[in-house]
Amino acid sequence: MGKATGFLEIDRKDRTYDAPAERLKHYREFVIPHDDAGLKGQASRCMNCGIPYCHNGCPVNNQIPDWNHLVYENDWRDALTNLHSTNNFPEFTGRICPAPCEAACTLNIVDQPVTIKSIECAIVDRGWKEGWIEPQVPAKKTGKSVAVVGSGPAGMAAAQQLARAGHSVTVFEKNDRIGGLLRYGIPDFKMEKTHINRRAMQMEAEGVQFRTSVEVGVTVSFASLQENFDAVVLSGGAEDPRGLNIPGAELPSVRMAMEFLTQQNKRNAGDDELRAAPRGSLLATGKHVVVIGGGDTGSDCVGTSNRQGAASVTQLEIMPKPPEKEDKALSWPNWPLKLRTSSSHEEGCEREFAVLTKRVVGENDVTGLECVRVEWVDGKMQEVAGSEFVLKADLILLAMGFVGPRKQGLLEQAGVELDPRGNVKGNVVDYKTSVENVFACGDMRRGQSLVVWAIREGRQCARAVDEALMGVSELPR
Repeated sequence: MGKATGFLEIDRKDRTYDAPAERLKHYREFVIPHDDAGLKGQASRCMNCGIPYCHNGCPVNNQIPDWNHLVYENDWRDALTNLHSTNNFPEFTGRICPAPCEAACTLNIVDQPVTIKSIECAIVDRGWKEGWIEPQVPAKKTGKSVAVVGSGPAGMAAAQQLARAGHSVTVFEKNDRIGGLLRYGIPDFKMEKTHINRRAMQMEAEGVQFRTSVEVGVTVSFASLQENFDAVVLSGGAEDPRGLNIPGAELPSVRMAMEFLTQQNKRNAGDDELRAAPRGSLLATGKHVVVIGGGDTGSDCVGTSNRQGAASVTQLEIMPKPPEKEDKALSWPNWPLKLRTSSSHEEGCEREFAVLTKRVVGENDVTGLECVRVEWVDGKMQEVAGSEFVLKADLILLAMGFVGPRKQGLLEQAGVELDPRGNVKGNVVDYKTSVENVFACGDMRRGQSLVVWAIREGRQCARAVDEALMGVSELPR
């Protein structure tokens, strides 16, 4: 497997970034990739573990040691074939996945995990550059038709797999472009949308039909899908955002993070301001911005605010500050709780932990945010007496996650049973809902999660649908 002593001779060296002062001038990707020699060296560090925990760390079960070895041997085309055998869209995960595979790497015990994510991205980027990635048109059609509702990563993965199995697949997307939160939630500086566009072109060549600006449950009834398709896949995501229930939250400049991010992504796509911001432009320019929520969406708001020229950016998190370094004996090979600093944080941001918001200050609009520090005693959160403070704020962005799929329209008409968390009820064996020939996958089924989990569920759901329609399936699980 590769170079037996590679991990002893070569240190981990990941991709680097353009300097913050330079990358803040634009919304393009700013990662500086390895050259071929550097990649070969990094791939050689894969140490032929007796039990490669990276397989289990990766939700799509990428065969990571195999394609690391192929890169070390300069066999890029076979590496691409291997990578695509488990992941339809490695250019997505190679850019935005938090890489739980690297957390599970044996070399992470000594904080030197293999640069798996960088190698994955390099393989698929090489594939596109060389023209190796082509449509996989099925040899014959099955005569069965499937409607996929939602074109995020779960819907795209399910649609591509089903089309390759020979089914006629139509994807319904309520927005004007496909991609879901990949398109309108993730900023271009993390993943440019050309990656989605060329996959869509590949999928269309494979027979997938995309119907954009069509909202099932509003523009088209769910009953019409049941009448015209042999099966329906619900992959609409978890789009119901968690709100802020404090006095003053109704003021005009308290806004949802997704509205803020979507507007900028539409501007980047070339939309005029009326189309990008139908409710009015939402910009951080010259403003004191407070982002409530310490996750990835909050980080994306930080990076976008700085690019728009915010006067200051503060990010609040209700949980305590995580440790700088995890306890390997307790956490490895699982995903550890530790402090994570994103490229957006490095560009300029004040981060506050263990802070509870109490009241939005302002009469006609926001002027500040009243907060208090909290601590946990016997597992219960309590306010720290005398710790109240007020942050200056002109714009407050709510990035506190999502509570599940929206119920109005689609799910009301579908009549599917929901689980106790409000997600569409379905297991990970057959992905069936309580309604016959209706399946669910991705965030709409599992709740807010990672893109890589959505791809996994889309692939597995496609196999379940294929098996339900044909009695047997050759699609991988």
